[in-house]
Amino acid sequence: MAMLASIWIVLLSVTIQGGDGQSVQMDPIKSGFVGSQVELRCIFQNSNPPVKISQVTWQKFVNGTKQNVAIANPSLGVSVLPPFKERVTFKQAAVRHRTPSLEDTTIMFSNLKLSDEAAYICEYTTFPAGNRENMVNLTVFAKPVTHMTLTTPTIVARPQKRKMTVATCQSANGKPPSVIQWETTLKGESTFQETRNVNGTVTVRSNYVVVPGRETHKQKLTCVVTYRGDRIKNSVVLNVQYEPEVTIEGFDDNWYLNRKDVSLTCNADANPPVTVYQWKLLNGSLPSTVEIRNNSLIFKGPVTYELAGTYVCDATNSIGTRTGLVEVNVTEKPMARGPPGGVLGVLGGVVAAGLLIAVAITVFMVYRRQQKTRTETDNDLTDLPPAHKPAPPPPKKKSGDLKGHLTSDDIQNCGRYEPSNPAEYVSYQRVCNKDHCLESQPAQAYLPPVTFLPQNPYSQPPSNSPLYPPGYPAQSQGQGEHPRHLFPKEQSV
Repeated sequence: MAMLASIWIVLLSVTIQGGDGQSVQMDPIKSGFVGSQVELRCIFQNSNPPVKISQVTWQKFVNGTKQNVAIANPSLGVSVLPPFKERVTFKQAAVRHRTPSLEDTTIMFSNLKLSDEAAYICEYTTFPAGNRENMVNLTVFAKPVTHMTLTTPTIVARPQKRKMTVATCQSANGKPPSVIQWETTLKGESTFQETRNVNGTVTVRSNYVVVPGRETHKQKLTCVVTYRGDRIKNSVVLNVQYEPEVTIEGFDDNWYLNRKDVSLTCNADANPPVTVYQWKLLNGSLPSTVEIRNNSLIFKGPVTYELAGTYVCDATNSIGTRTGLVEVNVTEKPMARGPPGGVLGVLGGVVAAGLLIAVAITVFMVYRRQQKTRTETDNDLTDLPPAHKPAPPPPKKKSGDLKGHLTSDDIQNCGRYEPSNPAEYVSYQRVCNKDHCLESQPAQAYLPPVTFLPQNPYSQPPSNSPLYPPGYPAQSQGQGEHPRHLFPKEQSV
């Protein structure tokens, strides 16, 4: 229902429906530019059976009042009122016939003027249905006239460095108004001004302001005018006149006695070009061996101490005069010339970069070697058979375990371990009484572990004589107390 209601509202805005089905069809909005032609459509949709059209009237509706533009009557013919007589005609020739057809009374508006902008009504008088009408809004646009100018043909840069307007861009008599922008690499600022004219158009004006100088000479300045999506560009190149900018070349800080072929040149950047160069020696007169050629000083003969001093060059153009100077020193012997600073800087940078790369490579190689060594060691330990792997240290037993009964398996298994260095975890101590204690023997570098066999497995009773390790000094066979025998598990660990 909502959609049907919306469609009905749209139809009502375009067409006025009659009670019996008659309607007047027109475009709601039309537009055109000043001086162009526009078509205002008006078509009558008759009913069935059709009604009789008595007259068609076009009217201009402005500020609440109606003004007749054109009339088509079946009996009286076609009539266009004087203000529009030369510019308004009916499009269909049948309207002008002796027996006209008035269903299509579209008019052509030629040579549009800004004053033509208004609402236009097309009204049908019918019998017996009465009047039927509709309306179209006509908008008239005006293309602006765009131009760009320099403030003055020649811009003069003054020492005071004051701001001045160098170019103006204007878009005049536009409807709707234009938009102005600037495109340039030149540093400056812009100002804008709009003026509304009596006929409804608008004139837009923009100025570009800079501080003229040597750097603004020959700079391009572009004005961009945008009007209803169209871009219009105008460009100018600034011509700035400025005083000479003076530099003196030729002295290389190495003028020594008897040096030949030396000279000084006065270079000046100026607009317009320099017309006069004038040389002088500060606090003195130029040497007699000096020849002036245009903007150069040519020193004839070998260099002497008389050439030392401050040389001044005055350059003059139509804008002004500027001065440049150089102080010349004469030495007895030539100065030692080393490599240029730029070359030294480049060499230093290359050497520094090489050192950094070498250090980085060295650190990387050392790291890789350590990683490789560590990996190989881990692989070797992993690949060893169980018999060649270092034995873990013997487990520590509690004191209560030492006091328990020793079995033959314990005694036999005790000597099966071959530590890499028994001295690291086994300490030997001499056990004897006072009478049989031997003199201290020098410590030997390595003593193999002593293995004592258990007493019970012997088939024959063991001898009462003490057992000594090989190489142990013989003991006297006294009647005293025999030395105490210690089993491995009774040794201090």
